[in-house]
Amino acid sequence: MTSSLINDNYSNLLKTANRFHHEYINANPFPNIVFENFFNPEFLKQVLAEFPDLSERNAQHYENAFEKKWAGKGESFFSSNTRLLMHFLNSEPFLHFLQKLTGIKETLIGDPYFIGGGQHEIKRGGLLKVHVDFNKHPLLQLDRRLNVLVYLNEEWPEQYGGHFELWSKDMQRCEKKILPVFNTLAIFSTTDTSYHGHPDPLPCPDDRSRKSLALYYYSNGRPKSEFQNVFGQNTTLFKQRKNDSDGKTDFLMLGIKNTAKNLLRFLLPKYLIQKIKNKTPE
Repeated sequence: MTSSLINDNYSNLLKTANRFHHEYINANPFPNIVFENFFNPEFLKQVLAEFPDLSERNAQHYENAFEKKWAGKGESFFSSNTRLLMHFLNSEPFLHFLQKLTGIKETLIGDPYFIGGGQHEIKRGGLLKVHVDFNKHPLLQLDRRLNVLVYLNEEWPEQYGGHFELWSKDMQRCEKKILPVFNTLAIFSTTDTSYHGHPDPLPCPDDRSRKSLALYYYSNGRPKSEFQNVFGQNTTLFKQRKNDSDGKTDFLMLGIKNTAKNLLRFLLPKYLIQKIKNKTPE
């Protein structure tokens, strides 16, 4: 299967992991790496051809000051090639690749539910402000360790924007910008200070959209140095960039809301939290 999905240059996954391990762990502003043309392009074109217009499906729609995007719900909108790729990226060979590449000691576990992941689509004017991710799997209570992003945007020139940005721990500067062009694979470690996002409104033409696949990986336990939240668990936390002049009130109110949510998670029994979630509409 690997040979039909992965480009020849990377098809020996363990050799690839060993080859790029030091580049990954030494990258700024936190461990990350970007591979160009990682997948078999003909196969990935079939995945792109299957990608639905999420705005016309019963997809999750985020429309607020911090995120304007659509996201699929688990495997709901996967067709055959997409399902094959996503299952492979959660499989033993790819998990071993990630383990070797990142040097994470705790055993990595994929997410078969694709919670928060799966198919993502951002249209003109959409964005995802700089943030750190929720750090616990909401069902399995495992620790989130890695994000993998696969970009599917053919003929995507620089002026179309949509760059994926990695920011410094002090939120003073963007350290890395990645244009989301077709067959680009981005991998990065998720901690309480791994700030990232697509913070500027997308300027692409109205008939184009920024398409990607997202997968998240977990472990049972993690180094204490990787989290700073006193409650141990946090929701997605958005951060204001140094030169952002507007939205200060939005960020302040969101900060208060997130602190309250994290406090409740810390104080309330898990079964009660799940009961509240089940009664809350999406």
